[in-house]
Amino acid sequence: MIISRTPYRISFLGGGTDLPAFYQEEEGAVLSTTIDKYIYITVNDRFDESYRLSYSKTEICKTVDEIEHKIFRTVLGKYGSLAREKNGGRGLELLSMADVPSGTGLGSSSSFTVGLLHAVKAHVGQFQSAEQLASEASHIEIEDLKEPIGKQDQYAAAYGGLQYIRFLPSGEVSAEPVICSKSTKAELEASMMVFYTGMTRSASGVLAEQKSNTDRKRETLREMKNLAYRLKQSFESGEGVSKVGDLLHEGWMLKKTLASGISANQIDEWYDRARSAGATGGKILGAGGGGFLMVVCDPNKQERVRQELKELRQIQMGLESFGSKIIFVG
Repeated sequence: MIISRTPYRISFLGGGTDLPAFYQEEEGAVLSTTIDKYIYITVNDRFDESYRLSYSKTEICKTVDEIEHKIFRTVLGKYGSLAREKNGGRGLELLSMADVPSGTGLGSSSSFTVGLLHAVKAHVGQFQSAEQLASEASHIEIEDLKEPIGKQDQYAAAYGGLQYIRFLPSGEVSAEPVICSKSTKAELEASMMVFYTGMTRSASGVLAEQKSNTDRKRETLREMKNLAYRLKQSFESGEGVSKVGDLLHEGWMLKKTLASGISANQIDEWYDRARSAGATGGKILGAGGGGFLMVVCDPNKQERVRQELKELRQIQMGLESFGSKIIFVG
């Protein structure tokens, strides 16, 4: 039995510049961090020749082609036969468990893909570096499954930590750790407030519209990329987190212009109320349209924000330094 643990991520700035429509013309960049919320994937040999998959539903299939879940089907299509060669023709049992729901803006689909690849390939005896996991997960989601997404989530999940991730026109990706003090990271963690809006959505629709708008929104995306670099500089200069809220606010105002489904009247109201109560900035995590609302606020003012948004459930989220890991082999 193999169990992988893969973190989810919070993307601060630069989202949208990781889409091929942008970075194939000029370099994109995103600043993000992994968090202490995870997806766990368990892989074990099955007694018979079937595949049993357990996620939000359960599937029992005789062949890979019968599998409904498209990421399970794709990964097992690549490595299921190798597993059968090693286990004498038996099938596999795979279980997915997550700390938070999918469709909430934490990169859950890509964390799932990275974690599934990590577990299945470990099960067949293949060691994988962070670069290999991220690259193959990106290929599966973007090339094989034709999802209109970028590459930031796969690289964040595989590498882990506070990262400045660059997307080059050649297709290469460079994940660069943001070098800052422990005190800066602790201050960032203490200033983040995350609230669950109760709205879940598929990122694909929002991202498809955003992709189609890339050419006419290229200058806006360029500004968003520059904000990500400015935040990196702020962290690395020792300034602490004094500029985080302002930069996030500027980025959120720009991001809302990229596609129609990124925000909504109710989201804007919650955000404005949080700022009136003392938050300096924030954003809806992920592609937008729902999920988690994150704001940045001085700890001394957080109770006011908490009371202002008391109809929303606050979720404690800490920073995670590591990417996808195999946590059990047995």
